[in-house]
Amino acid sequence: MFTEAAIDDVFRFSSCAARLINKVCTYSLIYGSQNKHRIIDDHMIKRVIQGELS
Repeated sequence: MFTEAAIDDVFRFSSCAARLINKVCTYSLIYGSQNKHRIIDDHMIKRVIQGELS
């Protein structure tokens, strides 16, 4: 479901904090579902981090 680049962005943002990983991934999956995307890429992760978590 997540591209390698997306996983790298999640890792960089969260610094391996489980709570942040969960938030980013949950919001990304919701965003992807709403926009009918089957694959979560790094652009979606960046958009979620900027829009929901900053």
